Amino acid sequence: MLAAQATDFPRWFQDVIAKAELAENGPVRGTMVVRPYGYAIWELLQEAMNRRIKATGAANAYFPLLIPESYLQREAEHVEGFSPELAVVTHAGGKQLEEPAVIRPTSETVIGEYMAKWIQSYRDLPLLLNQWANVVRWELRPRLFLRTTEFLWQEGHTAHGSAEDARAYATKILYDVYRAVMVDVLAIPVVAGRKTRRERFAGAVNTMTLEAMMRDGKALQMGTSHELGQNFARAFDIGYLSREGQRELAWTTSWGSSTRMVGGLIMAHGDDDGLRVPPAVAPIQVVVLAVKDEAIGAARTIAGELTAAGLRVSVDDRADQPFGRRAVNWELKGVPVRIEIGPRDLAAGAATVVRRLRSAKSAVALSELTPTVVDALEADQAHLLAEATARQESRIADVATVGEAIEAAASGWARLPYDVIGEDGEDRLGESGITVRCLQRPDGSLPVEDDESGLTAYVGRSY
Repeated sequence: MLAAQATDFPRWFQDVIAKAELAENGPVRGTMVVRPYGYAIWELLQEAMNRRIKATGAANAYFPLLIPESYLQREAEHVEGFSPELAVVTHAGGKQLEEPAVIRPTSETVIGEYMAKWIQSYRDLPLLLNQWANVVRWELRPRLFLRTTEFLWQEGHTAHGSAEDARAYATKILYDVYRAVMVDVLAIPVVAGRKTRRERFAGAVNTMTLEAMMRDGKALQMGTSHELGQNFARAFDIGYLSREGQRELAWTTSWGSSTRMVGGLIMAHGDDDGLRVPPAVAPIQVVVLAVKDEAIGAARTIAGELTAAGLRVSVDDRADQPFGRRAVNWELKGVPVRIEIGPRDLAAGAATVVRRLRSAKSAVALSELTPTVVDALEADQAHLLAEATARQESRIADVATVGEAIEAAASGWARLPYDVIGEDGEDRLGESGITVRCLQRPDGSLPVEDDESGLTAYVGRSY
């Protein structure tokens, strides 16, 4: 049995990960073993993200896991921000290293070193790079898929000839890549905004974020895109010869999303019966269960027809195992559609279709199965997004004071003018374990400067 969300959401989250066979704790504290079903979800997310990243003009590359410690020292704010999380290699090959090597927490420094080599003139700009990799950040309170010492992600790094080009590209990534995947693939609504000074990425001049509300009302930062200004260009001498023959510094960006998105999927859509996986990212969109041995052939035929229609299908032909247990297991894994076929169904020329979101069964003629299932998957993808959007909107409270924001954050988010909060208000929020998740203009657009007046703040507890 799973813990109930209403009484113990953290335990429910752990139970779902374990019983849906998504991941387990690794042998070193804070690491995780991603099991095949969990990794299949990540692969589909990765494919959706990778396709959109390439559409922006970025190309994939790979950079070393080990980074000379001196690289991080070159950008003071960056190393200060990451210092508590660094894992450092001091010995290798039975000897002490002449210079310690840091296991990458992020790759701005090492990629900056090579950008400086590869960029010579304005003709080499923009340089648009992305890598899929693992990173290590030593977490004090690890939690699977949310905060682990080692996790999987993509990190993009770009260099541009002007601040305007860098800002435009970082913003394009936020909306055309990250938000598109989160909304269209994960069916999770997100709020886009600018981080406050104290919340932005170490070494950045601007951090843009996408914040999602989980079913317990807490916020999860799903992806970020950073303008780095010329900070890293100055530290690593990322320069170019302009059209006028002058030596100029480049303007750089970085942006990343990780396996945290899988955690977001679990907590945004799961219910007391387990996962509910959006069809767009479901490793198995349809499972066909043979109730008895006599129906195994028919189950395989149905699966073949659905596969030919482009769906991801699995056949459960374990007729020697209790049917109820098998059905509950697939429900726990969040498979969107379950088709049950037994001798009585065959005699009637039909099959029983069960939709994970609707918890209702219906008999469907075998000749109508494929179009019925295709329509159901499309409808359920839209239903999950609509449901999550309605829940998020209902749990955002418009308030007028920091005190009211603290009260509202007990069950959701608060929305109020940032002018009311200010840096002193952020201190007060922090004392209650609450943060300003992001800032927006009144029309919902992104602020360009930290000190713009009239900004709206979204405030809440977060993972």
